[in-house]
Amino acid sequence: MTAKFLSILALLVFTSKAWGSDWPQFLGPTRNGVYTNADLAESWPKEGPAVVWQKNIGQGFSGPVVAGHKLILFHRLADKETVECLDARTGKQLWSFSYGTAYQDDFGFDKGPRATPSIVDGRVYTFGAEGMLHCLDFASGKKVWSVNAKKEFQAGKGFFGIACSPLVEGNVVLLNIGGVDGAGIVAFDKATGKVLWKTSNDEASYSAPTAATIDGTRYAVVLTRSALNGLDPTTGKSCFEYPFKPPMNASVSAATPLAIGDLIFLSASYGTGAAVLRLKDGKLEKVWSAQDVLSNHYATSVHHNGFLYGIDGRTDPGFHPGASLRCVELKTGKVHWKKDDFGAATITLAGDQLLILTERGELIRALATPDDFKPNARAEVFPNHVRAYPALVDGFLYARSKDKLLCVDLSKPAATKTE
Repeated sequence: MTAKFLSILALLVFTSKAWGSDWPQFLGPTRNGVYTNADLAESWPKEGPAVVWQKNIGQGFSGPVVAGHKLILFHRLADKETVECLDARTGKQLWSFSYGTAYQDDFGFDKGPRATPSIVDGRVYTFGAEGMLHCLDFASGKKVWSVNAKKEFQAGKGFFGIACSPLVEGNVVLLNIGGVDGAGIVAFDKATGKVLWKTSNDEASYSAPTAATIDGTRYAVVLTRSALNGLDPTTGKSCFEYPFKPPMNASVSAATPLAIGDLIFLSASYGTGAAVLRLKDGKLEKVWSAQDVLSNHYATSVHHNGFLYGIDGRTDPGFHPGASLRCVELKTGKVHWKKDDFGAATITLAGDQLLILTERGELIRALATPDDFKPNARAEVFPNHVRAYPALVDGFLYARSKDKLLCVDLSKPAATKTE
């Protein structure tokens, strides 16, 4: 069958399937890279999974997010940071919102937004590379409110622009801003943009905050440039803190902390290493830490049945094969297997399968097992230079390269999906 025929067939199947899940924020519904639907096909066609649609796009590292049939793309077109709402089934534009930007990358890299949007309760929240926070109406794209974090809090540019993906927890929009005068971490009212609380004098890291319930208590978990912070998301009260700072100034910490039961996994590159902490009676105790186990540069690891799967080592823009793909035992830090010279990639866990999207554009499916790396499908689906995190909704994978956004069908055939 031709690629064109496969694409047409995939689109017809797409429109006949029911929707049952969303991917509304960075790292998915539970902000840990886990996809819970059991609707992925067990194998791919010889030609690879079908591309349903694709679209030329602007600059940026912001990942796509999807809710209720609609996809939000945040990218830079010419001198404007642009939020586009697309029909997730066809790629057709539904609305667009944009505003001016003058962001220039000091190292000559991409000039687009870095942070992935969040869709919550009929609103879209975006945070641009120069610190413009916007709340938009999801149905129309009209601005509800905005805050200039660079101006209001003197948020620093960092090495590669402002990059925090907004966390919406209850009525709070929480951002790792790195502002002055106690505005390292700032919480806004999600309906009005009013500042509810601020705390910390730490500089911002490139790690997105997350939220977790540990031992019955809900925490906002934020990794700044200096430490892991556990906060009451309603009040900003500090509940726990753990120093976790790279030993060199020219560094970034980008992986999101993972809360797994009563454990928290931290990881960063540049000689920082990884650590597993246990939260017990409101206090942190170190289970293990090491520099040579699983040092995530930018991509967050995933967890499955007591094991972590992730990329260890530096993965600077461009293909650097020195990084390795690894499986590490969560409670001990023991490396069970590694695949050297793997390069940069993002990893999504779907059931017991790892969906690995490499920087080169190869999509790999492999069983998540500590026994060995066991890929069962591979396909060169995407163009080169894939850095942003993908979204996975109802068996359809949405991912962007430096200049294209694709929708790829990984789902079961319609007849078997309802069996």
